[in-house]
Formats: sequence, structure tokens, C-alpha cells
Amino acid sequence: MPLAMEVMRGGSSSGRSGDGAVTQGFTVKARMKNAVVLGPPSAGAFRERPSKPTAFRKFYERGDFPIALEHDTKGNRIAWKVEIEKLDYHHYLPLFFDGLCETAHPYEFFARQGVHDLLEHGAAKVLPVIPQLIIPVKNALNTRNTQVMCTSLKVLQHLVLSADMVGEALVPYYRQILPILNIFKNKNRNSGDEIDYSQQKRENVGELIEETLETLERHGGEDAFINIKYMVPTYESCLLN
Repeated sequence: MPLAMEVMRGGSSSGRSGDGAVTQGFTVKARMKNAVVLGPPSAGAFRERPSKPTAFRKFYERGDFPIALEHDTKGNRIAWKVEIEKLDYHHYLPLFFDGLCETAHPYEFFARQGVHDLLEHGAAKVLPVIPQLIIPVKNALNTRNTQVMCTSLKVLQHLVLSADMVGEALVPYYRQILPILNIFKNKNRNSGDEIDYSQQKRENVGELIEETLETLERHGGEDAFINIKYMVPTYESCLLN
């Protein structure tokens, strides 16, 4: 019998070469007797994605930001060399949002704290800059890095609450920022004391996503829920309870 015919029938010239062989699925070898077929590879939905060098880091290293590190009894904080209210938000706010991808010191600290300072003092200056913030937020969430995601979700909540109409202005951008939230929505820590620690530190991604979606719904106007539901089908309205 030709060798090709023997392979198709699940054997070989000796009838034993397929025993215990590890092979990929949907191949000729996978049909051989006693072959061990490997399962499908992991989709990698939760695998971290490396981030590209940020514009924030480049500007910081060039000394283009009017900031310095200051130590006090409460720890480190940013010392602004100019009044925050007088800054050009169209220029600075997107740059600081871009730095949310950073995980190394001091870039991570300056980006995170700088964003919160700018949102705290921005008032009416924040709303016109919303379109420039979407890509930095999306990039930060798409790193799938737990630390970066938690930081970004807290910033997103602060952004919504920073000024009137910001929540409604974000609704058209749900398609860009919510898909990753849909993937991680049910990713909660549940290993004994660890969940208590993560809750205390607000570092539980699943719970922060739920908080963020509720904040978006509460402040996004009448179209917020239906648009959230479209992108995150398992989300249930917090306003109907």
C-alpha cells in the first residue's frame, strides 16, 4: 500500500509512528492513531500590550513643562511654576493624558498628578479639549496593564465630574473607549484578603469599570445608557434601581 494512503488511514508504514504524537489540530497527523491534539492558542485578550514612547516623556525630559517635584509632610506633589488656570489647556491637557501610559518614575507620577491638578482647576477649559483626550485615554486602556487601567479609569471619572456637559460630550466617543471595558468588566480579584486590599486601594479593575460606567450614565444625559448598553451588553442601568 502506498505510504500516502497509510497516512490518510491513520497509520504509517509501521502503524505506530502516530502513537502519543503531539500535533496541531486540523492536520493530517491529528487524524493518526493515539495522536495528542493541542488545544487552540490563547486569544490573549488580557495580555499586556507594550506602549510606544509617549510625547509626555519627551516634553518632560526637555524641560517643557512648568512643573517641579516638591516634598512635604504628606509625600510628593507637583509644584507648578505658573498658575494652572492660565495654562493653555489645548496644549497641556492632551500631553498629560498621553502620559497615562507611563509606568516608570517620575513620568507616571507627574502625568497622573498633573492630570488631576489640571482637571481640578480647569472648569470651562476642559470641555473644548475633549476630542483631543479620546485617543490618549483609549491608548492607556488598551495597554491592558492593570496599573495603567486603574489610573485611567479614575482619571476618566474625574474628567466626567470636572465640568458641566463633559459627560454628555463623551457619549459620541463610547465606541472608542468602551470596548476594552467590556472585555475587563468581570475581571475581579477574589483571592481571600487580596480583594479587601484591592478594594481599599481602588485597584480592582472590574469594580472600577462598574463605577466608571455608572458615572458615565449618571452624567451622560438621556442617550448615555443605550449607548453604554450597545458597547457593554452586560451593563445594567444604575438609574432604574
